[in-house]
Amino acid sequence: VIQLNRIAPVVAVYGNIDGTPIRSRYPGHQRQVREGLDIWMTHIGGYPGNYDSRVKPDIFEKSPGLFISGHSHILKVMPDKNFGFLHINPGAAGRNGLHKVRTLVRFEIDKGRIGNLDVIELGTRSRT
Repeated sequence: VIQLNRIAPVVAVYGNIDGTPIRSRYPGHQRQVREGLDIWMTHIGGYPGNYDSRVKPDIFEKSPGLFISGHSHILKVMPDKNFGFLHINPGAAGRNGLHKVRTLVRFEIDKGRIGNLDVIELGTRSRT
């Protein structure tokens, strides 16, 4: 995160294995409007058709335009056709977890629309 902050401001949430340095810097949830798009980011959120009980009421009440969640370390980019927004799970960029390949998702937002979305593979999880 420190290296990323040298490139550009980081908007993040902490995950279940993050320690005090990350938890003291980032919240458990972030919901904000960027370039006209309502974005909700949380660690444990589920995915379309299988949302976590802690986020489901808010999704039903006021769906975001983009919902980003992780926890499973399974890369997914999929629309929620019932609620009309995009869900992104960027996978996992770190070395801890069951994933084999480290991934992230990069995209641009312009006038409320998501574009130029790329999945970036960072290599294998192993340190060798």
